[in-house]
Amino acid sequence: MNKFFTSDLFLVTLTVSLYCLGGVFYRRIKQPLTHPVLLTFVTLIVFLKFTDIPYSRYKEATEMLNFALGMSVVALGYLLYEQLERMRSCLIPVTIATFAGCIIGVLSVVYIAKAFGTEREILNSIAPKSVTVPIAVSVSGPLGGNVSITSVVVFCVGIFGSIFGESILRLSGINDPEARGFALGAAAHGIGTARAIEIGAVEGALSGLAMALMGLATATLMPLMEKYLY
Repeated sequence: MNKFFTSDLFLVTLTVSLYCLGGVFYRRIKQPLTHPVLLTFVTLIVFLKFTDIPYSRYKEATEMLNFALGMSVVALGYLLYEQLERMRSCLIPVTIATFAGCIIGVLSVVYIAKAFGTEREILNSIAPKSVTVPIAVSVSGPLGGNVSITSVVVFCVGIFGSIFGESILRLSGINDPEARGFALGAAAHGIGTARAIEIGAVEGALSGLAMALMGLATATLMPLMEKYLY
């Protein structure tokens, strides 16, 4: 029975099934804390702990899902193409917002962590917190970060942005749909974009654009920031 639970087929099927069931539950309940990614994440932790299956085995078994996730990054290019006309009309504000969001997003968490005496490996692991997982791990890994920590931090940031992002923007007096969507995508990557799509079409489109641009900017600038700024 243990071999069955640790088989590639079972673990992949379990992961996909839990997410699909979580999606059905979320659409019925419509509460942020019932987000399918969060439900799947918690359920898998409990399952792996209860069955005493090491994470390394789970990671190996679900490598095909990681590969598919990496391929999804290529789809970000389509989001950029789809918003090309919108970008032409506001190229300068979008560019400034992207670079400012990237630099502040990386350096803020790094300097806060440094104030608590965090070591370099952890700093490089948490720095790309605001971009989608495939990009984040591909940036943090070569810089000496722990990709497992990076994945968890990126997930937590996305969930936080999905649950509280809209409320924070509303309390901050930010009501423009383009600004709200861009902020969610820039700060909370894919999970935030999923929430932005639920809010509205404009928010979803700008959130997808921001997610793509933030990934590009972080992959380009973070090695330079790691070398010269922290």
